[in-house]
Amino acid sequence: MSLPFMKWHGAGNDFVIIDSRGMSARVTEPLAKALGDRHRGVGFDQLAEIRDSDTGQTGADIELDFWNADGSRAGACGNATRCVARYMFDQTGRDQVTIRTARGLLEARLIDGAVHVNMGPPQLDWREVPLAREMGVEHLPLDGDPMAVGMGNPHAVFFVEDAEAVDVAKWGRTVETDPLFPERTNVEFAQVRARDEIRMRVWERGTGITLACGSGACATAVAAATRGLTDRRVRMEVDGGWLTLDWREDGVWMTGPTAHVADAVLTADFLTNALEQA
Repeated sequence: MSLPFMKWHGAGNDFVIIDSRGMSARVTEPLAKALGDRHRGVGFDQLAEIRDSDTGQTGADIELDFWNADGSRAGACGNATRCVARYMFDQTGRDQVTIRTARGLLEARLIDGAVHVNMGPPQLDWREVPLAREMGVEHLPLDGDPMAVGMGNPHAVFFVEDAEAVDVAKWGRTVETDPLFPERTNVEFAQVRARDEIRMRVWERGTGITLACGSGACATAVAAATRGLTDRRVRMEVDGGWLTLDWREDGVWMTGPTAHVADAVLTADFLTNALEQA
């Protein structure tokens, strides 16, 4: 009993990717939590499991399930989606793939060597984010005046004068578990540098500080444009590099770097221990 996996990252946002096509889903909460341990497992910001999809029935070439490092489920993961799309392009020689996630159908394209993914339209109703009670999403009743944006995951976007000066661990942990967010939330701290440039740092629910967050970058771009701080197309510097966001009529398109780090195999002992700890 062993389990092959891949390690990828997009702008430092790192993932374990397991290809389960041709078999039933293999990732469970205990396995995801054991794998996510950077000392006793492999370590990742998110885990993505590729599963079969009946294109004729679902409209998708593949399906993706996402897990956080604490074993909880994630509804969307933009950088992991781009990495999986690159994997599919390399495997098939195609330049377009449709991926079904909990967020819905996502389209990925390979254009001039770069992977572009449409992360879908933002969710700007309090029920969709979701929030705990009815309110407008543009100005939340929290210190710092954040905006809430749903991108398959909930996000709280704060605009700050200096992103480098923010104690991301302190404030991220506090806001993630605020009662206003019944499913917890990702937390972004954004400094607008120009109409087309943002510096963003992020705290991801179930994981903590990460070097990048694709859905968080999308949410930040939407929040900045909604408040009139930027145009709808921006470059965004995150801790791990640069992403480009373009909020179009059909959704928020994102592009950025992808890197295939390694292929490896989980041992039978590791898998057995993960099951025993369930």
